[in-house]
Amino acid sequence: MTEPNSNPPPPAPAPDPAPAPAPPPYTGDSHAQNAQQPPPAAPLEYGTPGSDKPQYTGPAPTTDDRNMATIAHVLGIVTGFIGPLIIWLLKKDQSPFVEDQGKEALNFQLTLLIGWIIAGASTAICIGFVLMPAVLVCAIIFGIMGAMATNKGEAYRYPLNIRFIK
Repeated sequence: MTEPNSNPPPPAPAPDPAPAPAPPPYTGDSHAQNAQQPPPAAPLEYGTPGSDKPQYTGPAPTTDDRNMATIAHVLGIVTGFIGPLIIWLLKKDQSPFVEDQGKEALNFQLTLLIGWIIAGASTAICIGFVLMPAVLVCAIIFGIMGAMATNKGEAYRYPLNIRFIK
């Protein structure tokens, strides 16, 4: 005869705990991973020329939109009107923010082109030698200011700008 097993039967396995919630998708910003997602930004409002409000109205720009607008302003410093023209033509139908800022950068570069022509023509009477550095400084400073503002997602308006393209 066989003896009954004196060991108690092994305990039943415990049910698996509830799975942990999936982490939020990676957004590229390591600091934002632990923070709550902010509510979507309200569209920017129209402003009048010379006011503190930007004239751009539309959806909040994405990171790609901000980068392309920043590139348009920076290329204006390096390539004149050619860089902003290319960015504006390529992206004007895809993003309202890039269309607005590309147009703004292009208009400013065309305004600077007029300044360069006047400075070049006036070198014969020695005024151009003062105007050329002034135009260059304006191009660099305002281009950097535009790039910094658009990189933050803000619409930038150049203070000295003839808006050829509306």
